[in-house]
Amino acid sequence: MKAGWDPLYLCDFDKWCVESLKLNHPNTPVEKKDMRELNVTQYQGQVDCLMGGVPCQAFSLAGMRQGLEDERGQLIVEFNRLINECKPKMFLVENVRGLVIHQQGETIRDVVELFKNHGLYKVQYQVLKAVQYNVPQKRERVFIVGVRSDIGKDFEYPEVVTDIPPTIRSVLTDVPESPCASYPQRKREIMEHVPPGGCWVDLPEDLKVEYMGNSLNSGGGKRGMARRLHMDEPSLTLTTSPAQKQTERCHPTETRPLSVREYARIQTFPDYYKFAGSSAAQYKQIGNAVPVELAYHVALQASKVTA
Repeated sequence: MKAGWDPLYLCDFDKWCVESLKLNHPNTPVEKKDMRELNVTQYQGQVDCLMGGVPCQAFSLAGMRQGLEDERGQLIVEFNRLINECKPKMFLVENVRGLVIHQQGETIRDVVELFKNHGLYKVQYQVLKAVQYNVPQKRERVFIVGVRSDIGKDFEYPEVVTDIPPTIRSVLTDVPESPCASYPQRKREIMEHVPPGGCWVDLPEDLKVEYMGNSLNSGGGKRGMARRLHMDEPSLTLTTSPAQKQTERCHPTETRPLSVREYARIQTFPDYYKFAGSSAAQYKQIGNAVPVELAYHVALQASKVTA
């Protein structure tokens, strides 16, 4: 809305996300519904932009089309059905950065080809870094954008706002009180040994063995384990929980997980934005969201196409 958009209709499959949308958009129709059950034909001729966060990783037109047998693959096809039902001036789909390299780039090429709808839409995609749009978080997301061929305008991705990544310190000041997850006593004792910006590699040898267990000698990156954030750096990508062992997000100066409102600040939600449900449900909603400032800059560019 800050970028000039007024939602016609909002929908999500997550119960508490729906309740949060109702709290923050009291004058907009909001439903809890599976995308596969949606029919948006009634909105044909009214939609400037159809927006969604749709899983695409399992989708593939090539080979045996195994992606279409996966629910995630079906959902991207369902989103394309919605495009054809309401024929928006443009559409926008957000997804994880890994989509662009999934199956050596085959998946993203297939998704783009699907969304073109035999020339009805001009489709492009680009990975955007949240830290370049005033978000104190190392989150990268791909944005797939389609503009109807008869519109006569092209979508241009937003220019970088800053080359100096904002830090956690810039948002963790005077944070409102909110629910906060907690560590079991032993985990807290172990996390006390991790310095700001550090992780399990900074633990004493005996604690490494105790904390890491079988993961100690496993391959792959493990720097998210026992991770404490640093006040003077951006946060790592927030997950759906601040205290998962594999993706730890410990407060920089206190030995505890980030609180709900600290989570929201790092995702650049305004303090007045309300979240429904338990603390776990609130963490999940915030962790799954597109950072607000990043979304704002993308939406602002989209508004130039439909104006």
